[in-house]
Parts: sequence; structure tokens; C-alpha cells
Amino acid sequence: MSLTTDVTATLAVLRAHVADLHAELTRNGLVAWTAGNVSARVPGQDLMVIKPSGVSYDDLSAETMVVTDLHGVLVEGDRAPSSDTAAHAYVYRHLPEVGGVVHTHSTYATAWAARGEAIPCVLTMIADEFGGDIPVGPFALIGDESIGEGIVATLRSSRSKAVLMQNHGPFTVGKDARAAVKAAVLLEDVARTVHVARQLGDTIPIAQSHVDSLYDRYQNVYGQQPATTPSTLGSSS
Repeated sequence: MSLTTDVTATLAVLRAHVADLHAELTRNGLVAWTAGNVSARVPGQDLMVIKPSGVSYDDLSAETMVVTDLHGVLVEGDRAPSSDTAAHAYVYRHLPEVGGVVHTHSTYATAWAARGEAIPCVLTMIADEFGGDIPVGPFALIGDESIGEGIVATLRSSRSKAVLMQNHGPFTVGKDARAAVKAAVLLEDVARTVHVARQLGDTIPIAQSHVDSLYDRYQNVYGQQPATTPSTLGSSS
């Protein structure tokens, strides 16, 4: 595939960004050895940047990241792409709003996946980030599009940015790769907290109306908002 100068420049930036984001997985204790991966969609192109297969996190750099098309075919790089490439590619092809995908085997989220049990929305953080229960996806073997099919089918019927693939582990998505990493970090945090809460007794679900309100506030109001321009101050329009 012939890449234009602009696309090549974009890839250089994304490769460095995706390499840096992998450090967040280790810093937050979400992965062990070479397991797990982060990918990013290349804006305006049917391409993605993803971690190479079986490479130590200590050895990851912008240069080691690989580029594939959205069918998992290697376009740039001299290493084999992640064994989860087909799943990531399937997500990008079928969920055009997704710009980043993350897969980990983080301990508590994966424990819920091993039970095949959704994480109930019993914390405001779950309502904020995930919009309700964090769902379980079907069991699927690694290596083809089966995992991707399960991710897409599950997320299409949920507001969640995370899915617990049964007997496997969590996948998270976001508008970009950084947002998907954030979702992976928060997923493990709430998975641990709800697990601990259950050891103490029954948990208390949050009413759906409150879940909706919390989700709307966090997604649309929380954080720094653009400053109001002087021309609009005092306007009655």
C-alpha cells in the first residue's frame, strides 16, 4: 500500500502515542508479561496502529508499533501484529465511532469474566463512565474475528465502553486510544471495589433514572468546559 506524506506523518505521531499508552497499562497494573494491547484507528484511513505480538513492554517504542489495514493485513512494520488484531479490526469496521481499543487481563475485571457475570451498576463511577451494568460478551476463541463479533454485538446493546469477554478478559473502547485506556483503568478499579463490597454483603443498585442523570452529567458537563466568549455575555438570544 502506498502512503501519502500526510498519512506517513500521522502514523509517526500515532505510533509514538500508542507506544506511550502501553506504559499506562503496566503503570496501572493491568497486564502481565506480554499480554494485553492498545490500538488506535488512523483518522480518515482504513488503518490502525497496534502493538506487535509477544514483545515485552520494556521493549516497546514508536518504531516497534505496527500498522495494519482494517482486516489485519500488515501495512507498515517488521513484526507480526498482536494476536488480537482481528478482533480490533472487526471493531473498527463495525463501530465507526470507535477510535481506540484496549485489551487487558486485569485481575478483577478478568475474574468477573471468568464467572461470566456482569458488573452491576452499584457505584456512581460505573454510571458515570459506563452508563449502567458492565456487560459480559460470549466465549470466543482467539485468532479470528469471533472475539470482535462478540464485542460488537454486546456493545451495540449497551452504553458501556467495556465488555467482559467470558473466560477471557476485558476489552474497552473509546473515541480515541487514550479514552479506551482510561476506560480500562476505571474498569479494573470498579471491578475491584464491587468485588470487595460483595464480600461485605449485598450491594445496592442505583435507580435507572439516577444512572441516566449521572451518565449525562459526566459525559456532557463534567470537566473543563469551553469559556463563554464575550460576545455571548448578556445575550438574550
